[in-house]
Amino acid sequence: MNDKRPVNLDLTTIKFPVTAIASITHRITGVALFFALPVLLWMMDRSLASPESFADLKQLMTSPLVKLVVWAILALLLYHLVAGIRHLIMDNGVGETLEGGRRGATATFVITAVLILLAGGWIW
Repeated sequence: MNDKRPVNLDLTTIKFPVTAIASITHRITGVALFFALPVLLWMMDRSLASPESFADLKQLMTSPLVKLVVWAILALLLYHLVAGIRHLIMDNGVGETLEGGRRGATATFVITAVLILLAGGWIW
């Protein structure tokens, strides 16, 4: 097959639709949560090991850097959760059209932004 169409391999010049951005972001947050899991498990271990280790962890949580890391992990978790719920809704036949997909992706970003701000207020 002799195809003479131009091939654009520079992803920075392509304008992705909001549905593609939502899908890619959902995958990225899943991978990031996989790498954040050891931090969360360590924090859970420290909080349950003894009253002294819980107090040490509580003292550590007063640091702005640690609060920022926990907030980032919560942001990843919240986006992944909201996008996952969107996918479950789409699996039931709601929002499968092109316009429904756009609305769902936009709603995912808006709902996640509100939840991330609420989580930030709770942490800080």
